[in-house]
Order: sequence, then structure tokens, then C-alpha cells
Amino acid sequence: MRDFADLQDEYEFLDADDRYRLLIDLGRSLEDMPEPLKTDATLVRGCSASVWVYPTRRDDGTLHFLADSNAAITKGIIALVLTAVQGRRPADILATDIDAALAPFDLRNQLSSNRTQGIPNMIALIRATAERYAA
Repeated sequence: MRDFADLQDEYEFLDADDRYRLLIDLGRSLEDMPEPLKTDATLVRGCSASVWVYPTRRDDGTLHFLADSNAAITKGIIALVLTAVQGRRPADILATDIDAALAPFDLRNQLSSNRTQGIPNMIALIRATAERYAA
């Protein structure tokens, strides 16, 4: 997975079309999520596209998220969100202001509200997972 700061630097120099392409490429880079994990239990509510997130905890205590979407741009947004938290310890995720980390990408102004409406729910799910494992 790419470094979050490098992504931010690259993103700010791109025009709107290239930003879409970057998000689509990010989505393509997500680790494959096996179909049996795409269930009602892993479905993120409130997204216009179907979004599934399946968290696991690694032996070293870090969290790893498998995720997928049936929409390319949405899948890219998921990949961007996960870049901020993937492979980190629950306490580190809880200490991260994910909204603030995403702010420089200005997704709400770059993309339609349909595409961004599920972001708070994705973040809430990631935070809830981190809280559960931190306890």
C-alpha cells in the first residue's frame, strides 16, 4: 500500500480527471476480498454503492482491513481511507483524526455527494473496530 503523505502530494498536483484516475488505481491496488466475506454483516450502511469491510487483527496486534466495492471510485475512496489506518495498532488508529487526514483531498468538493456520503460510516466502522480491539 502506498504512503499516505506521498498520495497527498501527488493528489494536490493533479487535475480533476487525473484525481479520478488516481482513486480508481488506488481501488485496483486493494487486496482482493474473498466473495464469502461480502455479507450483510460486512456491508457498510449508508453508502450509495455496495461497500464491504472485513477487519482482522494480526499476530503483532495491528489491524488489517479487507475491503471492496462494486463501484470503482468508491473502491478508490475506501483504499484512500485504509491507507491512513492499515497495519496500525488499534490505539494508533484511535489517536488518528481520519477526517483531518482526508481533508487535504477535499473529497466532498471533488466528488459527488453520492460518492462521499458513506465515508463517515466507513470511518465509524474502522474506529469501532479499533475500539473493540483496544479494549
